[in-house]
Amino acid sequence: MEAVIRSGGGAGGTSKKNPGVLLRRGILYAVLIIVSLSMVVPFIWMLSASLKSEGEIFGFPIQWIPSTIYWDNYVKVWTQVPFLTYYLNTIKIAVITTCLQVVTCSMAAYAFAKVRFPERDKLFVVYLATMMIPFQVMMIPQFLLMKEFGLINSHWSLILLGAFSPFGVFLFRQFYMSIPEELSEAARIDGLSEFGIYLRILMPLMRPAIASLVIFTFMHSWNDFLGPLIYLNSDKLFTLQLGMQHFQSEYGTEYALLMGAAVSAIVPTLLVYFVAQDHFIEGISAGAVKG
Repeated sequence: MEAVIRSGGGAGGTSKKNPGVLLRRGILYAVLIIVSLSMVVPFIWMLSASLKSEGEIFGFPIQWIPSTIYWDNYVKVWTQVPFLTYYLNTIKIAVITTCLQVVTCSMAAYAFAKVRFPERDKLFVVYLATMMIPFQVMMIPQFLLMKEFGLINSHWSLILLGAFSPFGVFLFRQFYMSIPEELSEAARIDGLSEFGIYLRILMPLMRPAIASLVIFTFMHSWNDFLGPLIYLNSDKLFTLQLGMQHFQSEYGTEYALLMGAAVSAIVPTLLVYFVAQDHFIEGISAGAVKG
């Protein structure tokens, strides 16, 4: 009987707390909805503006659905300037940079996580400390180095500079450290080389880390403006970020075309995210649980 009374009292206590819990949860959901809308609304405005005439874009109150849809804006984007060339240049740089970074970061991280050599951990800390160096400090030395290699006004300057990442090495190393050492030791006993262990045993287990790095690297390379501005001079080599400047001039800005170009430019990043999102979320969840 006493147990029943206690359980009833406990249930009553829980029921009394429910309104407060529901209130906190409601506030949390409200905040999340507001934050989500604040991120989505600019994209919706950009999409709406890309389908309007120049005179309607800055009308107030905002007309989210245009009375007349100007599909011709997208035709002008792809025909008024060599937009396809800029698109292909950006895809080339982003894809090659991403692939190289996955290879270099995964191999370096394997050495730091699974290969024993003198001062390994100290060297990793020093390498990781380079993340703290601002880009503005490295900008001039990198430019001089690329100039010595004869890579100015070449896509390879951007590709080589983006092929290495301390963050990527750190990300892969943390995933490697979560894999039991017994797995690697068993492979060594069976006669598998270090490269074989890396390629055939560990890399198939690293899909969440690969997906995370692919998303981060592809988006950074795709959206990079300062790098192409420094190293590229020829219009035929321009990326989207430089090419979209053609819609701006000293006499004004063609906002409808600029918004159309921006909408067209974000499509590949959305595709990459949707393809890799399952592994990306799995990687974030795994890191949260293990942390």
